[in-house]
Amino acid sequence: MCKIISIANQKGGVGKTTTSFNLATALAINGNKVLAIDFDPQADLSKYANFDNSDGKPTMSDLLIGKVGVNYPTIDIEDCIRRNEVHTLDYIPCDINLANADLILSGVLSRETLLKRILNNDTIKHYDYVIIDCNPSLGVLLMNALTASSGVIIPVQGQDFAFKGLKTLTNVIKEIQETINPGLKIIGVLPTMVEHTNASKRVVEQLESIYSDKLFHTRIHKATQAVDSTMLKKSLCLIKGSKLGNEYTALANELIERVGV
Repeated sequence: MCKIISIANQKGGVGKTTTSFNLATALAINGNKVLAIDFDPQADLSKYANFDNSDGKPTMSDLLIGKVGVNYPTIDIEDCIRRNEVHTLDYIPCDINLANADLILSGVLSRETLLKRILNNDTIKHYDYVIIDCNPSLGVLLMNALTASSGVIIPVQGQDFAFKGLKTLTNVIKEIQETINPGLKIIGVLPTMVEHTNASKRVVEQLESIYSDKLFHTRIHKATQAVDSTMLKKSLCLIKGSKLGNEYTALANELIERVGV
């Protein structure tokens, strides 16, 4: 059964894209069939996956807009899927046009369920995991991602101000669970950019006290290698001897333990 998992936090700079792409790669290396979806208008995951739009194929932006009405061409999800052979995974890129989603979807009936309807597709059901890289806001895109997902992972930066907006996000998740997606679960809270400092240690201890068994045992540490990885368009999991790569591999294994294959 396909697990659709959102990587979400409305606070920017917490490592959502790095986590999304490297987790997807680690799962793929482990022999799973994985689809990564870029659902952030900044399109950082698309860049990480070395997306080149010269093929003229449609993106997630085209797919979402195409479901809105007769004034837009209808797009098949199969036409949006690209293959990254280096990372042995599939992905759906997006572009800046996704930023207009709130305006475009303003008059759409049940607009929060649009992505769920798109992903209710035989092609998607053949994947073991779909990983959605969410945008850093509480708008209609995040609502769509959470409504379409069976679970959510919340990356939290291991630094001061890490808790800003976190309670708001968990309240939104609770509302979605109580209304349109009762099957949505918080799979875990993931400490990211953890440093060997008292401040970082204090944040992790606070997370442990608040989230208890929901907190991943895996810690993603802060390292310049993460930036280098995005510039190289190569997952940390494929860089020999990478400490961060090993941490994302451990995260993938822990995720499999929590949700199954």
